[in-house]
Amino acid sequence: MSCVTTTFNLGPSMRLHNYSYNYNYNNNNNLRFPKPFAHYHYFAVANNNNNNYYYYYSNNTSSYSVGTLFSISTNHRSPSFNASRSSSSSPFIICSSLKSQPSVSQERVVVLVIGGGGREHALCYALRRSPSCDAVFCAPGNVGISNSGNATCISDLDIFDSSAVISFCHKWGVGLVVVGPEAPLVSGLANDLVKAGIPTFGPSAEAAALEGSKNFMKNLCDKYGIPTAKYKTFTDPSAAKQYIQEQGAPIVIKADGLAAGKGVVVAMSVEEACEAVDSMLVKGDFGSAGCRVIVEEYLEGEEASFFALVDGENAIPLESAQDHKRVGDGDTGPNTGGMGAYSPAPILTKELQALVMKSIILPTVNGMAAEGCKFVGVLYAGLMIEKKSGLPKLIEYNVRFGDPECQVLMVRLESDLAQVLLAACRGQLSGVSLNWSPGSAMVVVMASKGYPGAYEKGSVIRNLEEAEHVAPCVQIFHAGTAQDSDGNIIATGGRVLGVTAKGTDLEEARERAYQAVEEINWPGGFYRRDIGWRALPQKQFASKRVN
Repeated sequence: MSCVTTTFNLGPSMRLHNYSYNYNYNNNNNLRFPKPFAHYHYFAVANNNNNNYYYYYSNNTSSYSVGTLFSISTNHRSPSFNASRSSSSSPFIICSSLKSQPSVSQERVVVLVIGGGGREHALCYALRRSPSCDAVFCAPGNVGISNSGNATCISDLDIFDSSAVISFCHKWGVGLVVVGPEAPLVSGLANDLVKAGIPTFGPSAEAAALEGSKNFMKNLCDKYGIPTAKYKTFTDPSAAKQYIQEQGAPIVIKADGLAAGKGVVVAMSVEEACEAVDSMLVKGDFGSAGCRVIVEEYLEGEEASFFALVDGENAIPLESAQDHKRVGDGDTGPNTGGMGAYSPAPILTKELQALVMKSIILPTVNGMAAEGCKFVGVLYAGLMIEKKSGLPKLIEYNVRFGDPECQVLMVRLESDLAQVLLAACRGQLSGVSLNWSPGSAMVVVMASKGYPGAYEKGSVIRNLEEAEHVAPCVQIFHAGTAQDSDGNIIATGGRVLGVTAKGTDLEEARERAYQAVEEINWPGGFYRRDIGWRALPQKQFASKRVN
């Protein structure tokens, strides 16, 4: 059996990209077409002896033919596809999986992913590989997602306009919405989608307050006995500074609201802590997100990321991962959204994972339900494994997949992601188990020079295709990229690329990831050279710079 990938159009109504056609010379050229829309039925038949295939769709009242789909020539046992093209076609990505197709009775689903970063690229990659997934849309998406064929990007869909998103879902038969970033969740997109009857993986605005307000999260921890760092909340800068003087340094200052992963200052001196307070409460550097601050005990130990899928009452853990927040090698410099990650994280043993579920995740799920705002989505717990006790404490919650942890998790996931997320939406996670590939995965983030401060946009990035093929099991996920008028890929964000690789162990994954990074020609970028240093403390880390 050979597998041929092609692109063809079905008249003015849709375009099918990268459809995987399994051709078996002794199997009468049987083709199986997915069902892209909930309210229509689609099928293909051989119309005559010339092997011309036609695509039909029907609703409850009538049937329509949209003409010849493609022709197959079986000369020399090698199929060839001929397809007409229409400039007015609407883009539509049909999923194909490298795994066996599901049984005929399994539910099929069209998925819309909300967002346009590296996390969303990874989610599209995993959903496209899901056997039950017929099609993937991503709004707004990015050039990397579009060029990879992992999804059809809908760049003009306003993800903060619930009515527009609902209308799109109805038009295209979307049966699952996966919300990637936190901002649409906090603004209530999931509330509106669920009210419209559209299964949505992501919490309500009320439940999203776990991330949207650190004060809310801390109060929940207090009420339900969830271990976390000692803290106090302030709106008055003088009172905050007085408390800092009493506690001493090191100490942690956090903006209460959403600050794109940058609203945390780990102050090593009282002076630095007071400057952070002024930055947030006096200067307003973080806008409304910084109008209230949390002054928190400094915890010494090793950070780890713990993810759990939640259906409102039940929770199942994902594989472990570890992020690298500081911008510089050796965990130096200011905090970022994340400069790299790996999975699994050796620090999170099976015993420790069980303890996290028992002492942190399940009390949170039960507490949210008791507060009248059941949580549905992914809980991302930022943990500190304390050096002196060896026990986990909750640093923060995110209410979406972490970035860049999502990238290493999605390349390792072997379960049907679409079906798992649907089960979460329906309150049916009890009894669900997940399959993961053996070995390890690592992602190295390439960022624009100057990040997390001011950075220049528009620098050209070259050799991306060569980098993906320089070593086995390499995937490059785009976060902040665009295409210029000459067709070049350019940097448009702070964190720009997530160069991800799998290996039989962490050392091999790391070697492949850095081999791909070093192949990329981007003078305007930089990266940390020590991702994984805690798990591989004796390893000689990469010393080459971006070409």
